[in-house]
Formats: sequence, C-alpha cells, structure tokens
Amino acid sequence: MCNRQKSTRTPREECSVTSAGYWIKSLGLGILAAGSVIALTATPAKAQGPLTVLCGVQEEWCKAIAVAFEKKTGTAVAMSRKSAGEALAQIRAESANPKTDVWWGGPGDPHLQAAEEGLTMAYESPQFADLQPWAQSQYKQSQGRSVGIYAGALGFVYNTELLAKRKISAPKCWADLLRPEFKEEIQIANPNASGTAYTALATLVQVLGEDGAFDYLKKLNDNVNQYTKSGSAPAAAVARSETLVGIIFMHDGINQKVNGFPVDVAAPCEGTGYEIGSVSIIKGTKNLDTAKAFYEFALSPEGQATGAETKQFQMPSNRKAAIPPEAPKLEAIRMIDYNFQKFGTAEERKRLLSRWDAEIKAVAK
Repeated sequence: MCNRQKSTRTPREECSVTSAGYWIKSLGLGILAAGSVIALTATPAKAQGPLTVLCGVQEEWCKAIAVAFEKKTGTAVAMSRKSAGEALAQIRAESANPKTDVWWGGPGDPHLQAAEEGLTMAYESPQFADLQPWAQSQYKQSQGRSVGIYAGALGFVYNTELLAKRKISAPKCWADLLRPEFKEEIQIANPNASGTAYTALATLVQVLGEDGAFDYLKKLNDNVNQYTKSGSAPAAAVARSETLVGIIFMHDGINQKVNGFPVDVAAPCEGTGYEIGSVSIIKGTKNLDTAKAFYEFALSPEGQATGAETKQFQMPSNRKAAIPPEAPKLEAIRMIDYNFQKFGTAEERKRLLSRWDAEIKAVAK
C-alpha cells in the first residue's frame, strides 16, 4: 500500500464559475485553423556553454524541443525533467550562483512564485502580440518574468475496462470521487512536489471554499491509494490498470488514450481550474542571449508544434500555432475564473501547503 492522508475545514466561499462563452472570450481561446510555422524572431548568439533547461512537461516533449532547438541553432541543450516543486526548490537553492538558464513548462503558479521572489528576469518577446490573452496575462502578472506557452484543464482520467468489469459508472463530478466504490482506487500527486496537485488544491478551495475543500480532501483521502510525486503519474497508473481513477491535467489522460490504453477523461461538472504552462529565464543566467533564443523558440508555432509531435495535447499559446485535434475542447468545459493572482503568490501557496501538510500529510498511514 502507498501513502494515505486526511484533513479539516475553514469558512466556505462561493466560487466564481464562468460560463464557457465568457471564459473563451476572456482568455481568447477559440478553435483556430492549423497555423503556419514562422521563423524565430531572434537570431541566437553563441552560447558560453550548453544551455541548461529545467523542463516541467512530459519527458518525450522535453527531449523533442531540445533536439529541435539544437537542430535549428546548433546550440547544445542540457535538459532535465523536474516536477514544479522540485524545479522551484532547485532554482531557489542555486540563486546565489545559478546553474540553470531557463525553466520551461509546468503550471504557471510556481513560475509566478519564482517571479515574486526575484528568481527570474523580465524579458518581452517580439512575439508577444501573437500570444493568447491568457498567456499575456501571465506575463503581466509576473511583471514580465514569465509568459504562458500552453493551457490545460484539470480533470479525471479513468480506466474504462476496469470500470465496466466492476460495473462502476465513470466519475463526472468532484462529488463522484467520494463514492464508496472508489475506496483506495484514486491517485493524485502531492501538492508540495506537483504543480498539477497544487492546481487541484487551489481549484477545490475556489470551488468549495477553503473549509469545504479541506473537508472534501479529508473524505477523499479514504479513497486515495497514493499521493505521487509527479502530477502525470496517476494517468500512467490508470493506463496500467493499477488504479481506477487519477486526478490530472486532462491532456495527460488523452496522451494515454492516444497511445492505445483503455482510458477516458472527464472534466468535473461543478467546475474546474486550469494551468497556464509557462517559460521563465533564470535571473543571473550566464547564457542570456541563448536563453532568450530558447524562450523565443518555445513561443513560436514551430517550437509549440513539438508538443503535438510527441502526443502532448495542451492548448498552444501562440495564436498562429496549430491546435492539436485531440486537445480538450476548453470551450466545452465549465472553467472557474481561476485566481492566479492570489494562488500564485508565495504567501498563499506556502499557507495552503502548510495546512495540507498539517492536516493531510501528517495523518498519512
């Protein structure tokens, strides 16, 4: 058996659940035709050494964008895959003498926290006008120290074969995950390590109010068989029939489905949060020109296409980029008006994680 946990409450607040139409309008999402590929707007200078990148997406995409950038520029890339919490901890630890040049991918909340702590530097891309409003919003909120490269909705992945075999209906709402038939059959990551799980924690606080969210997590704990380190790990466990349900970003579940596993995904009926996957240049980088060139590549349709090429189905931030047909239709999902300004701050993140540790992790079996 794996770690299991419990929890409590605080006063209840109403969440602001936006209609699909409002959300699409406010974030500028829409179905765009396959976009054309544009050239890099910046010609990279020669690096003083290999470009060192911390990567927060799936390993396959980490490798693909590194190879594509190397091929385009001739610059070697030392890419290391880390969960959001690990990446932020490493960048903090190295702040006096940075060994990392770029932090690419992973939910935007920890990128905002790094910006707030002065760990990343301001830079405005010449491609800024081509980006979706939600990507521009991330830039403005971080005071230019981070920008959105993709968006992804939080949801569930479930094993269709196992559910059918056990005659269990698929979960469609947050409330469904509390059903007794899911006892010890759900996986979610630890929010200290995973940006996905922190997004889930912040989402539940906004949907149910903080008191209601921790009460929910206490009940959910009876059905959780493992709190993983990686946010995408529950999707792989569901695909391997190791558990019935995972709480993940929906594109990670779709990746497993496209790879032939008997899984499907759902967005919670009560409303759900989302991530703005981001890129940031580390303050004090010794490869600034090359770091800027990678940043530009990450924002270009060419760079963003490396996601779909490796079966990663997030919504790209560049309006000229092709939207993968398999990507979740965000306009059809009941999205909450996720408060990045509040939940992306160091103070709020630390407070919520401390409470999670005290009330859930502390009672792990």
